[in-house]
Amino acid sequence: MRKPENTNGITRRDALKYGLAGAAGVSVLGASGLCAKGAPVIRGKAKSVIQIWMWGGPTHLDTFDPKPGAGYDYCGPYKTPVATNVDGIQICEMLPLLAKQADKYSIIRSMTHGINSHETASYKVQTGHEPGRLVYPSVGAVVSLFKGYDHGYKGLVPPYIVLTQPQGRFSEAGFLGQRYKPFATSGDPNKNPFVVEGIVAKGITDKRQRSRRELLHNLDSLGKAMAGNKNFAKLDNCEKNAYDMMFGDARKLFDLSTETDEVRQSYGRNRFGQSCLMARRLVEEGVPYVTINYKGWDTHKQHFQTMRRKLPELDRGMATLLEDISQRGLLDSTIVWWGGEFGRGPKIQWDPPWNGGRGHYGKCFNAVVAGGGFKGGHVVGSSNKNGTEVVQRPVYPQDMIGSIYSLLGIDSESKMPNPRGLDVKVLSASEGGGLLTEIM
Repeated sequence: MRKPENTNGITRRDALKYGLAGAAGVSVLGASGLCAKGAPVIRGKAKSVIQIWMWGGPTHLDTFDPKPGAGYDYCGPYKTPVATNVDGIQICEMLPLLAKQADKYSIIRSMTHGINSHETASYKVQTGHEPGRLVYPSVGAVVSLFKGYDHGYKGLVPPYIVLTQPQGRFSEAGFLGQRYKPFATSGDPNKNPFVVEGIVAKGITDKRQRSRRELLHNLDSLGKAMAGNKNFAKLDNCEKNAYDMMFGDARKLFDLSTETDEVRQSYGRNRFGQSCLMARRLVEEGVPYVTINYKGWDTHKQHFQTMRRKLPELDRGMATLLEDISQRGLLDSTIVWWGGEFGRGPKIQWDPPWNGGRGHYGKCFNAVVAGGGFKGGHVVGSSNKNGTEVVQRPVYPQDMIGSIYSLLGIDSESKMPNPRGLDVKVLSASEGGGLLTEIM
């Protein structure tokens, strides 16, 4: 196994605020408490993040931290891990394609926070803050704040996109407000057309949509009578931007039918696989933050039946994404962050009503990072022989998030606007394990 090393000198709705909403009406991460003692300060090089959010909490034993020696009550049927293309690193045998890409990503096997509630754990992992009276924004909203419209972003679509449904267990924008909420596309990218909310009207043909616009103009007698009014001019501009989104380049961006059948098949013809393909197209376009909300991992019951379906989907979609962005020269500037709110219970619950399920488990779980300044081919931290405890290098959510901010060039000491006018920083001083300098 390659040993981690520290190194210095490492080398719509918001966009729709201009359109649809209106028509409808290089800094460095501060070291105070966030960096391990003596750790180098790392300058940002990443431009975008693709977050694969494993909604419900993925099992660590059946993905990136297999424990074949723990016995059937822990590993179940998955007792033969597969070797990766990096010496000494093994992962679950259900992930053979990802095993061939291990030189591109690093595994954190010592994630921890000790929280077993979906809502609280999701908030902690997505914000890096403890729950309190002030609701902090998620990583995507913070990136939108510092890398979005106010800082030169001029993309076709909003700077923070969720494919396809909002995560829903926390407020993504927090105290930053509606302006920084993600644009959740809805729809299914595996279908033709991919019906994107506000861009592709479900069940409405283009001809009918244009006829509606013509009818609106014919009925707009007040607008015609007050053609010089500045307020009406603003509404006209919003309408123009909205229709540009619906029929212009933004629509083309979401049209996956322009990809070859070979490419689409390589990602997997399912919602997750095509979401990965869509995420690649979005970061190619320069979108700073894309979340793939990958549901279905809350496996209290019949866990292994679900894994037989979900793991091949994950394997094909994520492995192809890593290979594709690498071949296109995007891996150096794109962080891929895989993980959920927690892991799942290492000891399998065989008895009814669970029938082979795994419960919530926040004491020890996995995350995977790739690209954007993160090294590949490494393992950070370790768990014990059963995967029940972290035994080396605990990594807390604030450590992970602080590392991502650092590589994006976002200063954790920066103040964030809030309605109460408080002195609120991107990340607070932390008692965590420190930034992931081993792999940065």
